[in-house]
Amino acid sequence: MSVLTLRLAGPLQSWGSSARFARRTTESAPTKSGVIGLLAAAAGVERGDDEALAALSGLRFGVRIDQPGSRVRDFQTAHHGVTGASMPLSERFYLADAVFVAAVAGETGLLTRLHAALRAPAYPPFLGRRSCPPAQPVELGVREADSLHQALTDEPWQAAAWYRRRHRDEAMVSLTVLREADEDEDEHDADHQRDQPLSFAAERRRHALRTVVSRTVDVPNPDVVRQRAGRPRHEPLDALEESV
Repeated sequence: MSVLTLRLAGPLQSWGSSARFARRTTESAPTKSGVIGLLAAAAGVERGDDEALAALSGLRFGVRIDQPGSRVRDFQTAHHGVTGASMPLSERFYLADAVFVAAVAGETGLLTRLHAALRAPAYPPFLGRRSCPPAQPVELGVREADSLHQALTDEPWQAAAWYRRRHRDEAMVSLTVLREADEDEDEHDADHQRDQPLSFAAERRRHALRTVVSRTVDVPNPDVVRQRAGRPRHEPLDALEESV
């Protein structure tokens, strides 16, 4: 199985799946609709091209929470672009200082083209909203893995250095993975999220329900590995042997 992995990190992110009107909420992790929209923009897919969108929506999706961040709230005012009339005050929520690893699995050729598109995007990528640009290039690469879960387990921990220091005594860190269930997987603890994109056209945006399971994976802490590798060997009994 081929898997394209992405690092989604920036000062602010916002991944809405049920936001309406003047209250725009965010999920605690990137949505499939938001990440597919990012890939579609990079590939130059127009909003009304439902056929091209269907090929991207068919990719299996998962996300790993490497650094959960914190939720912040903002208030915004706006004026109508034609009449100049004041619009209602809107309440908007964001994730600050969050880092995620997102992964899509599918046909190798399609993922290779998407990887190339991310390196030279037709439209700039953003993390859920146009006001949320990524802090660095999002592509990590195309991998071969036994499963989507395995790809999200094998990808190195992507948290920021200041956040990793909080876990400097942990050789392994436990991270939450939210992904689409495998065909033979028990879904008794699954959730459903309306973020399976069917159309991005402005006049007919449509999304379907998607089954999501939550799992925990253990990922090596690279800082602990480096610290131990550089630490000099200390054996107190060596001094007794030298004195004999």
